[in-house]
Amino acid sequence: MRVRCVGAIVHDAGGRLLVIRRGHPPGEGLWSLPGGRVEAGESDAEAVVRELAEETGLRVEAGRLVGRVERPGPGGLTYDIHDYAATVTGGTLAAGDDASDARWTAPEELRGLPTTDGLLEALADWGVLPSGSG
Repeated sequence: MRVRCVGAIVHDAGGRLLVIRRGHPPGEGLWSLPGGRVEAGESDAEAVVRELAEETGLRVEAGRLVGRVERPGPGGLTYDIHDYAATVTGGTLAAGDDASDARWTAPEELRGLPTTDGLLEALADWGVLPSGSG
C-alpha cells in the first residue's frame, strides 16, 4: 500500500535549511525535513502548510515541487514523499506534534547530524545541498 506524504524545503535568510528531529517511528531521533501524510481530501499544498504549523510552529506558503522519493514503511507500506519548496510567512519556530526538536541548519552542520535514510543524497541530487562528502 502506498501512502502519499509531503515534506517542505524551507530556507532562512542566511540560507540555512529547516529540519526537525523525528519524535516517533519511523526514524525516531533522526533529523529530517518537516512533513507527513496527506489527509483525505487535502491537496499537497494544504498538507505542507498544516504539517509545518504542527511540527514547527511556522506558517508557510507552499511552492514548487522540488523532488520525490519513496521510502519503505512498516507492514509493507511505501511512503510516496513529495517535497516542496516553502516560504515562511509567520509564526515562531518551536518543535511540536511529531517533532522532538526543530532548528535551522547550515549544510555542513546537517552533514554531521544523524539523518533519515537517503535525506542527504536526495537533497544533493535536487541541488538543495552542495555536493560534497558526508
